[in-house]
Amino acid sequence: MERDDIIEYSLNAGHSEEQGRVIRKKILFVTVLLSVITICEVLLGVFWSTWMPDSWHWVKWTFIVLTMVKATYIVMSFMHLGDERRNIRSMILMPYMLFLMYIAFIVIWEANYVHEVLRTFL
Repeated sequence: MERDDIIEYSLNAGHSEEQGRVIRKKILFVTVLLSVITICEVLLGVFWSTWMPDSWHWVKWTFIVLTMVKATYIVMSFMHLGDERRNIRSMILMPYMLFLMYIAFIVIWEANYVHEVLRTFL
């Protein structure tokens, strides 16, 4: 007995091969871009101490910025926010970015304070 209440959505996909090629190209671009940013983060984490040993605070801020770039690009591509108008994107993303920058600032500020306090005891 065949059920008639199940709708097969893949049969109604209705896009041409050209549109499919554009979609696959976009997915490949996003994958390559996010992979390159991740590889840059890993290489910075591995080699920064040998390149510039006294500037570890720049590593922290670099990681924060690169992670925010990746998060924004993921939201724009995979959550289809990039297809919306600029005002809507700003209205959704700006509060999150401000909140994340505030949290990052507090974490780094407190870590520096704890480091200074521990340095006085040791």
